Amino acid sequence: MPLVRTAELMTAAAVRQGLAAFNVITLEHVEAVAAGAERAGRPAILQVSENAVKFHGNRLAPLAAAATAVARASSAPLALHLDHVESVELLRQAHAEGFGSVMFDASRLSYGDNVKATADAVRWGHERGIWVEAELGRVGGKEGEPPLDAHAPGVRTDPSEAAAYVADTGVDALAVAVGSSHAMTERTATLDHTLIAALHTAVPVPLVLHGSSGVPDEEIRAAVTAGMTKINVGTALNTAYTAAVRTHLTENPEGVDPRKYLTGARDAMAETVAGFLRLM
Repeated sequence: MPLVRTAELMTAAAVRQGLAAFNVITLEHVEAVAAGAERAGRPAILQVSENAVKFHGNRLAPLAAAATAVARASSAPLALHLDHVESVELLRQAHAEGFGSVMFDASRLSYGDNVKATADAVRWGHERGIWVEAELGRVGGKEGEPPLDAHAPGVRTDPSEAAAYVADTGVDALAVAVGSSHAMTERTATLDHTLIAALHTAVPVPLVLHGSSGVPDEEIRAAVTAGMTKINVGTALNTAYTAAVRTHLTENPEGVDPRKYLTGARDAMAETVAGFLRLM
């Protein structure tokens, strides 16, 4: 199937339906997302983060090419998204490498600088038909940051500020802080569904939930009902991958063929993907 644009999938999911987006690091991640989407009969987004690009020697093209090839061979509708981009140089590689959307992350900057940098990214993206997501509020757990209590005062996204931010930047979607955190390995997060509903009313673009790996099924369902659209999942895939590899190597300590343990890792991630997609 041809690579689908993120904007197309988001439009289809906008009416009380969720759209899951999965961060991919290796070819096995990409294949697992495609397999899981096919099992669930649902569309999905393949996300490549700036950290994943750094892992691959700061080269975006190889993983982007692999993701595009897998998506085109899949029967599931799949889109390609460049995630948590702080580098303007990396942002400007997105169009050439076939990405239909980017998440430009200026959340570490002051509010005024965030607005300016994001508006510039949006202008650049829209000139090239690229859908742009941004973040307002503080979703903790990012690499290189100290631990952040998702319930601490001042962390959550304010609806009136969010409405002004969207108007001033022109973003196509907004990631908001409503109680989740990046890199959670246990699904124990409690979301503020009243706040999600208020944000949905105040903000005229789709809302994005980052850190969804740590959010229980019932909380995700309630979040979608309250107005959340894009559900980002990353750590849950890595947890499934690592657990499968660890089990195989424990049971087969003399094994050296990576295909033996990567097969199980890929299958475990695919089932995790299918599970999240069935929630939608």
